[in-house]
Amino acid sequence: MEYSYCGKSGLMLPKLSLGLWHNFGSIDSFDNARAMILHSFEKGITHFDLANNYGPEPGSAEVNFGRVMCRDLKAHRDEMIVSSKAGHRMWSGPYGDGSSRKSLMASINQSLQRTGLDYFDIFYSHRYDGVTPIEETMEALVDIVRQGKALYVGISKYPLAEQQKCYDYLKKSGVGCLVSQYRHSMFDRVSSPNLDMAMKNGSGVVCFSPLAQGLLTDKYLKGIPPNSRAAKPEGFLRIDQVTSERIEAAGKLRELALKRSQTLPQMALAWLLNKKSVTSVIIGSSSIGQIDDNLMSLYNQSFSDDELKEIETILAPLPDCL
Repeated sequence: MEYSYCGKSGLMLPKLSLGLWHNFGSIDSFDNARAMILHSFEKGITHFDLANNYGPEPGSAEVNFGRVMCRDLKAHRDEMIVSSKAGHRMWSGPYGDGSSRKSLMASINQSLQRTGLDYFDIFYSHRYDGVTPIEETMEALVDIVRQGKALYVGISKYPLAEQQKCYDYLKKSGVGCLVSQYRHSMFDRVSSPNLDMAMKNGSGVVCFSPLAQGLLTDKYLKGIPPNSRAAKPEGFLRIDQVTSERIEAAGKLRELALKRSQTLPQMALAWLLNKKSVTSVIIGSSSIGQIDDNLMSLYNQSFSDDELKEIETILAPLPDCL
């Protein structure tokens, strides 16, 4: 595994991190989830990314991760970076959603209880809710660090204007924004200005959904499989996003990947890792085999100028976001 310093800090993150957004909840196989977490750690993936509402059921990914920590990894806590987030709907009533001080403070207490941890290495404000003043949310993050509940704090998915306000407030507080998390992939590049702003302000960048919910794999090249995310009504990938234009582009990208002796997912990950602003990329997985396949992207992260031009030509007709 390769590690990179996170922004202008002394903390190193692995190039690939494991996200527990899908396949680690109460409806999933605990034995498989445990095997993937342990295998990832054995391969040098030291960063595990959670959120209070990951499941389903919401919160169950934290519970299952806590079970693995207690059972298998307790002695290795100081070798790991565990992050969690709060900001999306988690419980009923007016305080189970959003970015208020009330919500964030309650959320981190609940998350620590579910995981059984004494602290998180990184705790994020998961989103800007459009209502809560930036000062209120950021001050809550500052207090979370000062109370010893997290070592570092970050922001996720904040719009540009609010993103800069977060950096400014946290810098003045003496805590600083360690890392900024954004969705980014070949098929979803709308956050490019956010990545640039993070690097300008000395914040590390962690990218999620690097494979565009499966569009940057072979899964959809021949249509929508019945058990795919796009086929599920509760999924984040909608059928109308699986367009003929994206399928055609994925096919062309796959041809380029094969010339590079990579799979399409491996090249999509390498394309992100090749960006100067990107510290780490969060991979999702449903099996150990997928984790190993993604790890192979680390062996060829460089691109020739001609390859980058070809990629841009393929992507040019597509919208910048899903």
